[in-house]
Amino acid sequence: MIRWIVTDLDGTLVGRDLAMVPASRDALCRFRAAGGEVVIATGRMELSARPFYDELGLDGAAILYNGARTVDLGTGAVLRSRHLPPGAWRTLLEMFGDLPEGVYPVAFCGGEALAVHDVPQLRDYARRDGIDLRDPGDWSALPPGGITKCMLIGDPLPDLAIPGTVTVRSEATYLEVLPEGATKGTALRALAAAHGVPLDQIAAVGDNPNDIDMIALAGLGVAVGDGHPDVRAAADVVVGACADGAVADVVNLALSR
Repeated sequence: MIRWIVTDLDGTLVGRDLAMVPASRDALCRFRAAGGEVVIATGRMELSARPFYDELGLDGAAILYNGARTVDLGTGAVLRSRHLPPGAWRTLLEMFGDLPEGVYPVAFCGGEALAVHDVPQLRDYARRDGIDLRDPGDWSALPPGGITKCMLIGDPLPDLAIPGTVTVRSEATYLEVLPEGATKGTALRALAAAHGVPLDQIAAVGDNPNDIDMIALAGLGVAVGDGHPDVRAAADVVVGACADGAVADVVNLALSR
């Protein structure tokens, strides 16, 4: 029996038009009507994930910032939170001036997205996620222990190995620097334990490498058909493309068990 379906947003439940694929949205509503629960697991922040949460009529936890924070978006309660170590943030600050041309940082602190550059790549990112990027003026003014995550957006993205952090690719041009232990999989494990839900009663679906540990953890790990090859290789099942209702396929699998 599958009690939870945990779904990524972009490229999984949400299509290129930045709207939920209707077939997948309707299927998740059907799963909930049958007694199942739906959990969003996304790299997005609270403001960006909230419209999808509301559209699905959810009332529980959402895994945000690629696992760095779990929040009950209905009440605003932060259920789990991790931050970059101060030393890791200082290392990133030292690197910002030496990033390859065309690569720009975004930092997340106190529920805000912050950037000092006004360039097309960052404007496209803000539009896609439905957020505003605030200019902090001076990166060093941010609290060193209060950074939820940092993103590098652009191409070519550098290879990073910073103690106390983990890096994931959430899109071809997005490199996310997260606190060590802050992944969708670790957040899902903690959330399931808190609710007494066995992992083998959870289905998880995604399309990009940042979804792999979540998919590997779940009893039913599902890859979107047009997702990253590494995700497809890690999954128990590969379903249809996002636009064709990948999550609807997951619901059908879950309800048939």
